[in-house]
Parts: sequence; C-alpha cells; structure tokens
Amino acid sequence: MPLVNPLSAQHDLETKKLAEFFNETLGFCPNSVLTMQHRPAISKAFINLNKAVMQNDGGVTSALKRMIAWVSSNATGCRYCQAHAIRAAERYGAEQEQLDHVWEYRTHPAFSEAERAALDFSLAASQIPNAVNEQIKTELYKYWDEGEIVEMLGVISLFGFLNRWNDSMGTTLEDDAIESGDKYLGKHGWNKGKHL
Repeated sequence: MPLVNPLSAQHDLETKKLAEFFNETLGFCPNSVLTMQHRPAISKAFINLNKAVMQNDGGVTSALKRMIAWVSSNATGCRYCQAHAIRAAERYGAEQEQLDHVWEYRTHPAFSEAERAALDFSLAASQIPNAVNEQIKTELYKYWDEGEIVEMLGVISLFGFLNRWNDSMGTTLEDDAIESGDKYLGKHGWNKGKHL
C-alpha cells in the first residue's frame, strides 16, 4: 500500500499535458508523477527537470542514460526505478545483449570502455558514502567531455530523488514496468518488493 495514493491523471491539467513526455519514454504516466500531483508545483517541476536531464546534447545516448539510471537505482535498491529504467532503456534502443547483461556491464563484451566508465561513475556516485574518486574521474575524461559528464550526473541525481521518492512512498509499479523488470532483471532476483 503506497504511503500516499496517486491522484487521477485529470487532477491537474498542466501536469497531464507535461506528462505526455512519459508516453514516449515509458508508454504510460508513472504513478510517482500522479502522487506528486498532491502538490502540482512539484509534479510540474519534476517533469521539466526530467525533460532537461534526458535531453541529448552530446554523445551520451538516450539508451546509455537509462542504463546509468538503472545502475544508480540498483545501487540504492529502488526496485520501482530499476524496472522503469530498464524499460526506458529498451524503448530507447539499448542493444539486446546490453539489456540481457546489464548486471555484468564491467565484464560483458556488449559494453564499450566508454560505457563502463559511465556506469562505474553512476555506481560510485550513487553509493553512500559517495565513492567518486580520482580513478573514476580519470576514466571518465578518457571518453567524455565536461558537458557529457554533467549530463550523466544529472541522470544520477534525478534518480537519487526518484529512488528516495518511490522507495519511501512505496509507489505501486505499473503492469508494463513489471513486465520489463521480470523480463530483464527477474533472472537476477529482481521482484516488485514493496511496490505491489
């Protein structure tokens, strides 16, 4: 049972219009956004931040951004965000081999050294205490420029907010997100957890 019940998609028409963004990324409006509508300023600000963070201005692809989100969410344990991130990675063209082996990104040949550096950054930045160090920085700068690093940290930070929101809220997972979670993550022990 969620901490606070989501409101109808009709509750705030400005949020509803902005939330059309999620029809592309996920195929549905997330229950997290419907819950944020209890304070529409939060739902609208969140959607606008999400759109800004996920905009592609450099070489960080949409698929990689979603895998960065998955690694971050996996590090914090948010099963809701893990399912959403892997679903969005699939919808944004992540290679099948990467989707099937995201747990093994450090060693699996489907991942490039540049992608490994980005995903190691996501893992280090999502840990408490924070584990970003000189080695992480050195690896990042081999493959990415400062603007791209800012994009990556934007994703990690956005999902830091979402991980806290959804795990504390106990946000109910949507059927399509469950399907993606089961398909790509279930073989490694992923389940709905508290997000029933």
